[in-house]
Amino acid sequence: MTRYFYGSYIVTVLGLIAAYLWGEHFHAGTGLACVFIALVLAILEISLSFDNAVVNAMKLEGMSPKWRHRFITWGILIAVFGMRFLFPLLVVAIFAKLNILTVLNMAFNDVNQYAHYLELTHAPIVSFGGAFLLMLFMDYFTNPDKDVHWIKPIEYNFKNLKKFRGVCTFVTLCALFLIMLKLQPSVRQSVFTSGVCGIITYLGIDGLAEWLEKRQEERVKKCADAVKCSGLVGFLYLELIDASFSLDGVLGAFALSQDIIIITIGLFIGAMFVRSLTIMLVEKKTLAQYLYLEHGAHWAIGTLAILMFVSTFHEVPEVITGTLGLIFILSALVSSILHNKKAKQ
Repeated sequence: MTRYFYGSYIVTVLGLIAAYLWGEHFHAGTGLACVFIALVLAILEISLSFDNAVVNAMKLEGMSPKWRHRFITWGILIAVFGMRFLFPLLVVAIFAKLNILTVLNMAFNDVNQYAHYLELTHAPIVSFGGAFLLMLFMDYFTNPDKDVHWIKPIEYNFKNLKKFRGVCTFVTLCALFLIMLKLQPSVRQSVFTSGVCGIITYLGIDGLAEWLEKRQEERVKKCADAVKCSGLVGFLYLELIDASFSLDGVLGAFALSQDIIIITIGLFIGAMFVRSLTIMLVEKKTLAQYLYLEHGAHWAIGTLAILMFVSTFHEVPEVITGTLGLIFILSALVSSILHNKKAKQ
């Protein structure tokens, strides 16, 4: 099992050295404090992402070894430098109507102002992530082909909802309308627009992936190209899921530090461990061994989506988000173990 985490251990050592040197050079005498903060951020990222690892493993099982490798190489660069470094800068630049270079300079030299702008964009950011994840949650449990149920009374009734066309979109839009009642008029439009964008993004990626799967099944002459495209779409789908999961962590990281470099290092370490865990789950076929693990992960996703919506008008501590997700995962794992023991008797 250790071999799956070699890369994560290397990143951790190099990251903590970089955090120490950064602290000593730019904030004289704070090297050890920066190392500690980076470690806490890494642990926070890992604790919030167990469900993310399980969902990623589900998608990766249907991808080729080449695209799995790209997920842990190219994907980690996109996840860290794209989502955890560049994305907050772009959001601030767009909402504050500032040049990206001005925002970058602000992040390094005026962190209080940068954190202030980022806080102002919190509601629309998490609205996008919440809508995307709620669509993912609903789509999983309303799948008509789903014949295994963990929380049987609820999941069975969810499955019956699929006969209503567009039910996933309808439920997510209802959730958006409900949070509108709690929001200040000044942010309602941006939150609703972001939420709708989250729905459209999910429908677009999911629809494209389904179309490409059908192309593969038909085994047309350009089947090889279809496989390549399917791998690419699956890769983009995973990156979007990862991005939605990381929104809370990225925004919450500023409660521990306002230094964008230390935040990036800490989240980089955590994201690398999550990637390694995902690959281990795939190669050891853990999801096949533990029947209800996927269900637990998707219940955690649904909970996270609701909490992200709630956080648009009321602060939700990351410890609550992480704890609830972990409870679902561990409960599903225990249920799976009990099921396996019962099946052997």
